[in-house]
Amino acid sequence: MWKVAMSEEVGKAVQSVLERVKQAAARRPKTLPAVPPRLVAVSKTKPPEMIVEAYRQGQRNFGENYVNELVDKASDPAILELCPEIKWHFIGHLQKNNVNKLLGVPNLFLLETIDSPKLADKVNSSWQRLRGASSQRLKIMVQVNTSGEQNKHGLPPEDTVNTVKHIVSQCSALHFSGLMTIGRYGYDLTLGPNPDFQMLLSRRQEVCDTLKLPMEEVELSMGMSTDFEHAIEVGATNVRVGSIIFGNREYPNSALNTPNPSPLPSPAPSPEKTSKTVSEEAAKKMHHLTVSEH
Repeated sequence: MWKVAMSEEVGKAVQSVLERVKQAAARRPKTLPAVPPRLVAVSKTKPPEMIVEAYRQGQRNFGENYVNELVDKASDPAILELCPEIKWHFIGHLQKNNVNKLLGVPNLFLLETIDSPKLADKVNSSWQRLRGASSQRLKIMVQVNTSGEQNKHGLPPEDTVNTVKHIVSQCSALHFSGLMTIGRYGYDLTLGPNPDFQMLLSRRQEVCDTLKLPMEEVELSMGMSTDFEHAIEVGATNVRVGSIIFGNREYPNSALNTPNPSPLPSPAPSPEKTSKTVSEEAAKKMHHLTVSEH
């Protein structure tokens, strides 16, 4: 019985979020690149059955924060059989000793968290060795610590251009896809556009101007369950949404510290109710915030 209920909840939640993504994209200023936003369903701590159900609803991009958990899920027989077109995003902090394990993941689509030239070099050499020099380049993003918080990973913003320049010129096995940030949790949109998102926008402009890259080819990964609509409105092309699709996360071991805790309270309301609540709150905040302010 719980599987039926779970399937219905996940299905409704995926469709609801996709509709909100579409509506937010329609509210973008025409000055922004018209790149359809990609929804990444963050499935950490959730069972393979829920991923399969979201896949059945048309969802293809899924994100995981921990290498071991991604390895387990990507190799799960049900996912391999029922989700042949799945695209895995790694969105957690990557340590150098886990690079080879991560790069062996089947259907790895995008590594969003390169935060130093040294890590880029390690990923580049490992990808060449594992997949062969003639293989398809691995899509990567450069993570920027836009909020300056010590507990957040990512480059200092002022290092962005030089790091991207290094990747483009020195890492032939990598394809630079864009910039990613987590940003400060719980920013109040009634105060104006999120400054962390604005910071990422300005760094993209700087990267494009300096390296002569087309703006529409440099993605911005920013925005999560509580603020993905605002992120899209100001320019996000990739949003990472977990809680309002799969429900709150439950950690069996309290010692498992996550760098990206769910902002929603526990115990978890259903994804449908959560989606509605977040949507209503966002609507109230957006009433005070016009997109033109960006």
